[in-house]
Amino acid sequence: MRTLVVVQARTGSTRLPGKVLLPAAGAPVLLRMVERVLGARTRFDLVVATTVQPEDDGLAQCVRRFGVRVFRGHPTDLLDRHYRAARAANAELVVKIPSDCPLIDPAVIDQVLGAFLRSPGGFDYVGNLHPPSWPDGNDVEAMSFEALERAWLSAAAPHEREHTTPFLWDQPGRFRIGNVAWDSGRDLSATHRLTLDYPDDYALVKAVYDALWRPERPVFPLADVLRLLEERPELRERNARYRGVNWYRHHLAALRTVRPGETRVAPEDAAPAVAGARP
Repeated sequence: MRTLVVVQARTGSTRLPGKVLLPAAGAPVLLRMVERVLGARTRFDLVVATTVQPEDDGLAQCVRRFGVRVFRGHPTDLLDRHYRAARAANAELVVKIPSDCPLIDPAVIDQVLGAFLRSPGGFDYVGNLHPPSWPDGNDVEAMSFEALERAWLSAAAPHEREHTTPFLWDQPGRFRIGNVAWDSGRDLSATHRLTLDYPDDYALVKAVYDALWRPERPVFPLADVLRLLEERPELRERNARYRGVNWYRHHLAALRTVRPGETRVAPEDAAPAVAGARP
């Protein structure tokens, strides 16, 4: 099955502008992440899907110099960007991995893709987020091109267009949905945050790369990350205030399959308005 992994990336993040180009172990964090994605054993093509905005020209050039293909599309309609990237590649299986997962374990990618590929025709969508169990920042979502196209044609809500896959996983009665739970038997989804969205997240990510990345062993496993955080608990505290925070919190009234407790309010969401500021 022709499989395309799509890493979505842009420089226009409002919470941490240019976050994917910040340095980690001597290279932009996006390239370190791509290095990890390419460590998966499953065969696939890889594309970094960025925007057509001029501000992302440098990102596109950086990725191409690394030898990875780039697709450029809509700035905010990520469902459209994924669909057009997949169509251009003649993909049959499309995999979404966001660029805010710079410490993703290649073995997680293999597990999710393996679950999909072992059951030909059995699933429209397989992910590892609903319900979550993996440490936050190991997000992998695989879907058939046909399912992605149905979402592209039918999804209308802003959160469905912006976040690509909710139209699929939020309708288990309409699509054949699978979920890969972490086989450790643990659930660290709300206690270990390995994603990149805020400056505090970057402080943790950079510290992990500084401690574990080596030229002779650039792709270190999740087990090494967790061991480091156990040995140095002060690292895990660097972004502790954002544990369990994700985009779901803005759309709880619309989402049908998100369990209570899977998200919480970000500190800035609860902060009082600054005097004189516009609401």
